Amino acid sequence: MNARKKKERMTRVKEMNAVLRTLYKEPKIALNFSNTWELLVAVALSAQCTDERVNKVTKDLFVAYPSIEDYAQATQSEMEKAVFQCGFYRNKAKNIRGAAKKILEDFGGEVPKTMEELITIPGVARKTANVILSNAYGISEGIAVDTHVRRFAIRFDLSDYTDPVRIEKDLMEIMPKSEWWGFNHRLVHYGRDYCPARKHDCEAHPLTNIYPKANDIWPKAR
Repeated sequence: MNARKKKERMTRVKEMNAVLRTLYKEPKIALNFSNTWELLVAVALSAQCTDERVNKVTKDLFVAYPSIEDYAQATQSEMEKAVFQCGFYRNKAKNIRGAAKKILEDFGGEVPKTMEELITIPGVARKTANVILSNAYGISEGIAVDTHVRRFAIRFDLSDYTDPVRIEKDLMEIMPKSEWWGFNHRLVHYGRDYCPARKHDCEAHPLTNIYPKANDIWPKAR
């Protein structure tokens, strides 16, 4: 992006973040987990599935499979049955089993703490890795661009792209690193409380007051 556009976006995202920080002082991930492996599983299940549904599934899943070894030893059919309600259950079951085996074989049973290692795990791309690093280890390696962040980045002209990886790069360029961790969580809460994905009139919403054009922009999912 050119210097003028970067400056405009830096100002806009700073104003947005100030509003979000006022609305949500201590944002937290909505997924339930008690250790880093369970966080990885929960995030994997959350793809195209609500956090509420994931939490209902993992409530029983984490009891039935208390250790990472249990996931690695489970059959594909067993895991499919266990995660069926989260949708795309065949692929999710395959990735979770593969992730358990990879972590046991290559990382001594501990979920790694670097982006480079995390993205070698089945089913783990940058978004999932960013969520794990920030929530489990307090490491800001990047910004988790989920459907909420993608939608708002496009609507508020914070990026020239629709691809999550390119959006992440643009956001990292215009936001201070200290704000990366909370931005995703605050936008998730904001999307639920004020501005859901379905088309509606959001002219009077807190963030729209900063950038009124956002009310007319509805990015198509791709």
